Amino acid sequence: VQLQASGGGLVQAGGSLRLSCAATVSTFTTYAMGWFRRAPGKEREFVAAIRYTGRTTIYGDAVKGRFTISRDSAKNLAYLQMNSLKPEDTAAYYCALGTKWPAYDSVDYDHWGRGTLVTVSS
Repeated sequence: VQLQASGGGLVQAGGSLRLSCAATVSTFTTYAMGWFRRAPGKEREFVAAIRYTGRTTIYGDAVKGRFTISRDSAKNLAYLQMNSLKPEDTAAYYCALGTKWPAYDSVDYDHWGRGTLVTVSS
């Protein structure tokens, strides 16, 4: 299983970015997909997750109402639409696959991709 996150970059506060996660796995439709982030000097934080069906989503409190997770299982892709970005959203963002639900903890995920860096300037 391989996961590749992309779409990070530099954006001004109030702006938007969309992250993508491409999964190389034949059983993508059986996995929940999650996004986590880690800011410099901080612990890894849960951002959002979407169930294998694509119909159920969960979000961390810090991003509720601003971020939206989605998936295109036909393409083995997942997305994280990030709106109204704040400087405190600056972090490396990681996508992960897991079979548990709900899955708020990093230990619930089995496969991880490399991060993509998001920097929000004030």
